[in-house]
Formats: sequence, C-alpha cells, structure tokens
Amino acid sequence: MTTSESQSPVLVTGASGYIASWVIEKLLKLGHTVHATVRNLNKTSSYQHLQKIAAASPGELKLFQANLLEASSFDEAMQGCEIVFHMASPFVVTNYKDAVKDIIEPAVFGTENVLASANKTESVKRVVLTSSIAATYGDAIDIKQTENNCFDESHWNTTSSESHQSYPYSKVAAERKAWQMAEAQNRWELVCINPALVFGKSLTPNTQSGSVEVLQQFANGMTLLGVPPMWNGVVDVQDVAEAHIRAAFNPDAHGRYIICAETMSLLEMGKILREAFGSKFPFPRNQLPKAAFKLFGPFAGFSREFVEKNMGIPIYFNAQKSKDELGMEYRPVKESLVEHFQQLLDDGVVKKYIP
Repeated sequence: MTTSESQSPVLVTGASGYIASWVIEKLLKLGHTVHATVRNLNKTSSYQHLQKIAAASPGELKLFQANLLEASSFDEAMQGCEIVFHMASPFVVTNYKDAVKDIIEPAVFGTENVLASANKTESVKRVVLTSSIAATYGDAIDIKQTENNCFDESHWNTTSSESHQSYPYSKVAAERKAWQMAEAQNRWELVCINPALVFGKSLTPNTQSGSVEVLQQFANGMTLLGVPPMWNGVVDVQDVAEAHIRAAFNPDAHGRYIICAETMSLLEMGKILREAFGSKFPFPRNQLPKAAFKLFGPFAGFSREFVEKNMGIPIYFNAQKSKDELGMEYRPVKESLVEHFQQLLDDGVVKKYIP
C-alpha cells in the first residue's frame, strides 16, 4: 500500500466540490501532485480557488475534464495514480424532475465509470469513495431496528427507493455498486467514507451542499414559526477531508467509516446560531409537533410517509471505528455552524432578514 510520502500522483474526481476542495488543499500542502477532474474546464470560476491554493503550496495541481456519465472519461486523469479519491456525485435533493435520471443514474453510472477506469489503470492501488451516512439508513425510524439505538458501519440503507428518499437511495446504490466492483478484482482496495451532514467553511462561495440549504432556510424566514422535530448527524468539513486523507494513506484502513461528530436537532442548530448572531435573523425558536406536519406537511413538500418515518425520532451514530483506526478527533460542530453561517453572510449567499 502506498504512503503519504509516495511520489505518484493522486486523483480527485469532482474537484470543485465542497469536501473535495478541502481534500485537494490538504494534499497540495502535503506536497502531492494532484490530478483533479472537473466537468467543464472552460468554467474557470469553479476551480480558480484550487489554482490559488496550488500556487501557494509545495504540491502541483493538474486539471482534467471528465463527465460521470461518459465511459472512459476518467482514463487520462487516472494515468500513473496510485490513489483515487472518487468524490464526484450529483447533489440534487429537491427541485428535480426525474429522480432516476437526475440523481440515481449519475451517482451509480458515475461510480461504475470511475471504477472501470481503475480496473484498466495498473497503477491504482486504493480507491477512497465518498459515500454518505445516508447509505447506512433511509428513514429515522430505522434506528428502532438497531441493537444499541445507534447506526454503525454494519448498517445499510434498505428502506429508500427510487420513489421514496431518492437521494439517500442514490448514495446507497452507488456504494453497493462500488463494493460489487471492488470484490470482483484483487488489485486495488476500496475504502468508503460515510460522512454525516457537513458544516464548516467552504473554500469557494460556489458551494452547494445540504448544510447550505439548511442555513438558507434558517435565514430566509422559512423556519420562523418552528422547525420539524428532526435530528441529523453532523460533522465539520475539515474533519471529513482529514478522514479521506487518513483512509487513503493508512495501510490498515479498510471497509467503511462513519464520519460524525455528534447528533444535533434542527432546533439546537437554530439556538446556536441565535446565540451567535442575535435577532438579526429569524432563526427558529420552536419545534413544531409531528402532528402539525402530518396535517400540513403535504402542502410544504413533506409526504405523510416521510413525516411518519422521520419526525419525532432522534437518531444516533457510532463513529468509534474512525477514532480507533483513523485516529479521528472531532471538532465541536457548534463552531463549524457559526463559521459557515458567517461565511454565507460574507459571500452574500444569505442576507440580513427583512420581514
């Protein structure tokens, strides 16, 4: 297995992404040559932050154009690489027209295409796949089927489908495809990183993520009357990036790793932000009862099935494997939340609320 001192280049797909940008920053500071793929090399605004980081780092950045849905698209970028970080994946949770075409197929076929390139590239020794905590469960109610009221790496999302929880389904379908392809060969190893909901500073104002959507809703008054009784595993983006690096270069890293600092309710997030930013924003002060969403949820985009299976049920995650095997020490997400919201404010992504 390669080590962090290896002179071989490493590949990062989806280089302009929220987590991927931090992974590249860490790799460049370690002195690696990074082959980075983006969807469109002509869209320089999506990756110019990486070029600035590279200019101030001992490592070297080489950019390539690649498309998840195009066979052999990653062949050129992968040449000579021992480590492949497959981080490119569609991020569409809402406002999609066709779940299969917009979310599921790009995630699964993209993983298949990247790993097909790994099968053809003799230099590849390890693939680190960015999966998701959503690959371990589909609905909050699934927690009731666990032995210790806690999800861990042994759990798989078996309750999502193309029509129910499409985005989580895309994550588990893509990860299962990756394990299927990894087990069909014996040259390269697969390690999967399964992060919780990610908060923390972005290296670019162009970032799209689930956490940005949550913070925007807190800021625009959508949650002024109250938030659903829902909980999320949460983690800082730099911890997630660090987990990727350790999974890549620790010879003993294996299997899946839940990357999660703690569980936090939407109401707790709102309270943290209100303490930091005061009354300038309509941060939620109340948690609305599940019964209210059963009645009015369909008008707000929540199906009755989703409300029944996801509201009023706290969820918890066991990240001990990441601590024991990767040496992870997690930053308090309270700090990450405040930093992230301040950055969105500075970048103009959220604006001061005017009722």
